[in-house]
Amino acid sequence: MRGKSKAGWVLTLLMLLAVSTAAALTEKPDFLSDEEEDKVRDAQDPTARIVLYLDFAQNRLEKIENFRSKPMDPEYDNGVYIGQLLDEYISITDALKNWIQEQYDRRADMRKGLTKVLEGGPRQLEELRRIKESPDRYAADYAKSLGDARDDLTDALDGATKALGGQVKMFGDLKTEANAESQAEKARMKEEKKRTKEEEKLLKKQRKEAPPSQKDED
Repeated sequence: MRGKSKAGWVLTLLMLLAVSTAAALTEKPDFLSDEEEDKVRDAQDPTARIVLYLDFAQNRLEKIENFRSKPMDPEYDNGVYIGQLLDEYISITDALKNWIQEQYDRRADMRKGLTKVLEGGPRQLEELRRIKESPDRYAADYAKSLGDARDDLTDALDGATKALGGQVKMFGDLKTEANAESQAEKARMKEEKKRTKEEEKLLKKQRKEAPPSQKDED
């Protein structure tokens, strides 16, 4: 009986662990809205999801800027609210870093997305710096979150730089590809223009050689 009871207890424990793991996997991140979570779920393309995370992060910075630009109600917990937005910003940046690492390990092409990180990230870093250099009366309440946000973004930019370097080695340089596509488009347009001229020349020749009656009809 004891052996059966122990086996049953182990089986029950494994089932509970499986249920709790499944729940954790399906639980919506508390730093994203329902609409944002839906967009993330739909964005399976590496670059598309990178762009979403960048947009979500920028949205938090804009909320902070808008909030700080208006008179603050002393009855409201202003510092805590800004701190919460910064904590969401950090969580979004962490999600971005995890996605980049996951896609890099899968050898997925995300060069365009990484380029956008390296273009937009420094601007967000500058916005965080401006918040630090123009403190309000509640700045002490969110100082740690602000510092963590800057450090986390700096880490994300370092990682994106290294990842892009590795991706260029794997897939080639985007500029080279863009130049090749541009040259191919120019060649296509040149060929199309040449063909149009030849068709117009042939049409003129046919009209010139046509009988007078047919010319009159034209």
